[in-house]
Parts: sequence; structure tokens; C-alpha cells
Amino acid sequence: MGDIITVNGLNRIFPITGGELHVLKDISLAIPEHCLTILKGRSGSGKTTLINLLGALDLPTSGSICFDGQDITKMSEPEREKLRRTQIGFVFQSVSLIPMMSAYENVEFSMRLAGVENDRKDRAVKCLKKVGLGARMNHMPAEMSGGEQQRVAIARAIAHGPRIIFADEPTAELDSQTAATVVKLFKDLVETENVTIVMTTHDTGLMSAADVVYELEDGVILNG
Repeated sequence: MGDIITVNGLNRIFPITGGELHVLKDISLAIPEHCLTILKGRSGSGKTTLINLLGALDLPTSGSICFDGQDITKMSEPEREKLRRTQIGFVFQSVSLIPMMSAYENVEFSMRLAGVENDRKDRAVKCLKKVGLGARMNHMPAEMSGGEQQRVAIARAIAHGPRIIFADEPTAELDSQTAATVVKLFKDLVETENVTIVMTTHDTGLMSAADVVYELEDGVILNG
């Protein structure tokens, strides 16, 4: 099993009034393919900044991020946009479903945005069944619980067949039982979808599900 992402000497500095804020400090790590990796840390530890860099949503101040051997920090913005659209899926704390679309329509629409041409209907139905929402696919987001909405967001993230999914605090708004269900779903998807998943969390109760855990504190990897 190889590493889908390798990171070396990553720094992210933000300018602030009167100086600068060094959010990530010389981060080096590897994300193994077809595993669930958890980035653990308290609020303000830098884990959201890190996952945004890994997902090509932001650029570091210095350092390299290699996705399947290609340094994404050296790509043009159109190249990074294509990488995000075709190879990456995102799940955020705020599920950001389109409120006037059903669960099915949210998932099918995401595939259109990703440029998927064929079998969108069958794939949308399959993905919703995979996350346990086969009987709820025609419901609107407002008719669903928080856990169900997050599962729609997960179905949307896997629908276009990405190689990796980044999930930023996907369980933060959920109770502990529902959070455990979501993480178990991630584990199942690693197996059934042959996908790599990286998620951030501050919930220590979820660590046992991970194949790899990196702990961040004040922008530093403690166990890297």
C-alpha cells in the first residue's frame, strides 16, 4: 500500500495587523491510500487549515504537497480546480445541501458539476442506498435529521468516484451515537468504494476507528 499524499516542510502564515500568524509550522506527514486517517486536535490547532491545503483549497506559504507524485503547490489554479472536481470529495461540518433539492437531486447535481456524463441516476441511487438512505432519497433536507443530512453530504462526496475524501469536523454537530455511525460509514466506504478518507475531529472517542492518527497542537504534528 502506497501513500496518496506526502507533505514536506509545510508552513502556512497569515498576515495580521501588526505582524503575522504562523498557523502551521514545518508539517511533514504521509496519507496512506485506502485508509481512514484522522487529524486530531482542539479548536485552533491548525487542522482545518491543514485539510484545506491537502484538498488544494488553499496554498501553503512554503513546503510541498504531493498528490500521487504531483506537487499540487506547483499547479496552476485551473489544474488544482480540475483535481478538486475530479479526484477529490469534500464533506464539511455544515452540510451545505441545496435546500430546494431532494436528497437524490443534491447527489445527482454534484455529479453534473464534476462532469460525470453517464449513469448519473443509477449512481446517485446507489450512493444514497450505500449510506442507508434508499427510502429517503426523495425527501428534502428540511425533512431530514442532522445525521441524515450528513449522510446525504457523504453520498454527494463519493458520487463522482473521487480517490480521496476530506471531511472537516463532519461529526461536530452530531450526538455521539450518530457520530460513531458516520465514522463507521467512512470505514465501510474505504472498503467498498476503494477510497481514501481524511477527517478532522476533536472527539477523542472516535480515534479507535482510524487506521492512522496525526495529532496537531499549535500548528505542530506531535506524533509525526
